Order: sequence, then structure tokens, then C-alpha cells
Amino acid sequence: MRYRVLGGTGIEVSTYCLGTMMFGAVGNPDHQESVRIIHAALDQGVNFVDTADMYSAGESEEIVGKALRDRRRREATVLATKVYFPMGEGPNRGGLSRRWITQAVENSLRRLGTEWIDLYQVHRPDPRTDIEETLGVLGDLVTQGKIRAFGCSTFPAEDIVEAHTVAERRGLRRFRTEQPPYSLLARGVEASVLPVAQRYGMGVLTWSPLASGFLTGRYRKGRPIDLSSGRPALVPHRFDPALPTTAAKLD
Repeated sequence: MRYRVLGGTGIEVSTYCLGTMMFGAVGNPDHQESVRIIHAALDQGVNFVDTADMYSAGESEEIVGKALRDRRRREATVLATKVYFPMGEGPNRGGLSRRWITQAVENSLRRLGTEWIDLYQVHRPDPRTDIEETLGVLGDLVTQGKIRAFGCSTFPAEDIVEAHTVAERRGLRRFRTEQPPYSLLARGVEASVLPVAQRYGMGVLTWSPLASGFLTGRYRKGRPIDLSSGRPALVPHRFDPALPTTAAKLD
């Protein structure tokens, strides 16, 4: 297994990252089987596991926590999770405000059964919240030792540039990673997001590298295909191998 440094943090992660979106009610509700899958990946040298608070309404984080209950496994694993999507009804139960992130990180730590999160990612941009507010609370969480580093996911290039500009001007900690959708069928990030990530020395995790299963061979010529959920569109751009690719996240 090959390892790379994650976005200038000094943290070394495996080339492959195990995504856990399908663990829990929306995918595999069998906790024991999901734990076995996680252990199998770790035993093969994968040391990077990614989840999110909204995956199966927190159940995925609980499963990951069970898999990493052994202290040695936890210390050997680079654990990533995310915040943004609503986690309940009513206002102030999602987004990227200081109020919500402060509460959400405690909830994730509890479900994961851990004292720290290695990579805490904002799942989507939040136009309702000033980016300075978000960067400020994330930096405070690093200082408090609750997270080691933080990044963003599915951010347009212009939002990444704005975040880094604000961080530099205000003396705040900055996003270390970006997690965009990227596959042979979804290559739009090559035009701007990947070059911007390279400019700022950010690590890149890709989600849905198999295009929601479209690239697995599951869909065959002459057979009906259900496109009701939508599929990534082909956006032709020249591939530059020098662009940063830290990990392919297998959901």
C-alpha cells in the first residue's frame, strides 16, 4: 500500500480511503458485517476511513466507532468525518455556523467513540454563514485538540479561493483538503478545482470514483438503465497527472 502526506499536514494516508456512506440504514444495516468490512480494509493497509454525521442519520459514525473501539486500531487510523447537512428538524440543526459546528463535533465524537477527529470536513458550502465564522470555529477546534485538521467538500473553485484569502487576511487556519466528485464520467473539477487545490497545496479526496457504480460494469449495452437518480455527465478536459490526488474514496 502506498501512502501520501495529506495536504501538507504531515499526516500520512493510504492511497485508498474507505468511504462508509452505505453503512447503516440507507445501505447495509448489519453492523457486524460493516465492522468486518472496515477491519478487512485496515488489515490490507488502508489507514484512512471517511464518514459523515448525516450518513444514515449518524448510524455510519456509530458503526465506524465500533470498528475502531480497540485503541490500537484507532491510533493507527486516520479518521475523517463531515458536518453541514441537517441532523434533525427545526432551525440551527445544520449548516456551518459556530453554534452548530460546536454542537455537531461533540455529537460526532460521541458517536465515533473517540477523543479526536483527524480530518473534519465541511460537507458543502453554506451561503448563509460568513466563511470567516466557519474558519474561526474550525481553528478553535484544532487548538482545543478535538480535530487535527479540517477541509472542505464539493466546494467550487471560487469558494476555495475566497476561503484561503480570508484565512490569510484574518490570520486564520485554512482548509487543508478538498473532496470533490471525480471519475472518468465526472471530470469537471479538472478545469478549476484541481488547479486551485494544487495552488494552495491542498490534498484531494475524490468521492464516487466509480460514478455511483456506472463504471463497475454493472450497466451493459442493450440493457435498460435507470437514470432516475441522475448520473455524472462527461465533461472533457485534459488530464494532468501533476494535479494533486491524495486518495480515491471508495463509497
